[in-house]
Amino acid sequence: MTTITDPPQGAFRLSMLINDTRYRSYTFQFIALIALITAFAYLGSNLISNLAAAGLNISYKFLGSSAGYDINQTLVEYTSQSTNARAALVGILNTLLVAFLACVTATILGVIAGVLRLSNNWLVSKLMSFYVEIFRNIPVLIWIIIIFTIMIAVLPGPRAFRGDEPEASMFLNSIAFTNRGVYIPAPVWGAGSMVVVATFILSVIGVFAYRRYATKLLYDTGKLLPMGWPSVAILFVPTLLIYFVMGMPIGLEYPELKGFNFAGGIKVGGPLIALWFALSIYTGAFIAENVRAGIQAISKGQTEAAGALGLRSGRIMNLVVLPQALRVIIPPLISQYLNITKNSSLAIAVGYADITATLGGITLNQTGRAIECVLLLMLFYLTISLAISAIMNVYNNSVKLKER
Repeated sequence: MTTITDPPQGAFRLSMLINDTRYRSYTFQFIALIALITAFAYLGSNLISNLAAAGLNISYKFLGSSAGYDINQTLVEYTSQSTNARAALVGILNTLLVAFLACVTATILGVIAGVLRLSNNWLVSKLMSFYVEIFRNIPVLIWIIIIFTIMIAVLPGPRAFRGDEPEASMFLNSIAFTNRGVYIPAPVWGAGSMVVVATFILSVIGVFAYRRYATKLLYDTGKLLPMGWPSVAILFVPTLLIYFVMGMPIGLEYPELKGFNFAGGIKVGGPLIALWFALSIYTGAFIAENVRAGIQAISKGQTEAAGALGLRSGRIMNLVVLPQALRVIIPPLISQYLNITKNSSLAIAVGYADITATLGGITLNQTGRAIECVLLLMLFYLTISLAISAIMNVYNNSVKLKER
């Protein structure tokens, strides 16, 4: 009786780095890494030599000097006497704000348009097709300018709200739509308001936990729990109870017309609205196609089997089709979120002070530190893009098909 054993391993030789398939791939990767490091080292050395020859040097001391310019919309305290670093921070926050708003709105528009494009209603389907083909085939910069121009031309100025018989009136006596932007009530935080906010956050977590439990119960036992009204109750009832128990600590400050403009409340500037809506409707058209492709990738047999079990069309879409379609939708959706973040740099066309307009525009021109500003811009966009990719990839891994 004989036994089969692995052949004895010989001593390691340098020739095995090329001839042995176990080591060959590592060898080529190491060579490529060395070549890449050498190329970057050469470019860096060349840059430093040319700067030295021109009497220049890389320095970021300009970030501590006074900016000397105003910014029309800020999320943090800022004046013209603030530093360039503070101005850059304002630009970063403005970029993140419009990117977040556009990602959320574009996702909602895209999902609705993608589902309705597959509707059996001919009119609805054609309207969604018209939306997709029109908006995704015209550059987003043109949509930004169109929306901004319409806001300036159509909406009234603050003066229209003056007088005994004003030409314009506030919506619900609390929201003013003007050609300078939209003025909305601002929250006033009193003692105990953080308790209400914390309760609301816990309620949101409770909604996700309940829906997750209901879905797991459905898959495990087939018992279907209601989703709609329990989610609404969990979201609002605890928060409202705490709000009244704490003595209504959160109030509202309404915008009021004083002089030639509104004071109080929160101003959502026209450039922000134009950029937000343009990025949303433009990218939403691409997301709609991703959703349509993901739904059509699911076999019709899945839908027919669910219908044979007596499920309604809405539950078939929510419980059968979309969970499987997400595996097809999520990867291209990541690219669309990245495009929104990078396309927000077009904000300078309508005067919105994002990071490109502040650090890469005014600060660069005033200080002459082009290399430093461009390097910081590259670092910011690279960081935020990698962060979005990492977060979405985690979600993508959670919805992908689990094989045994």
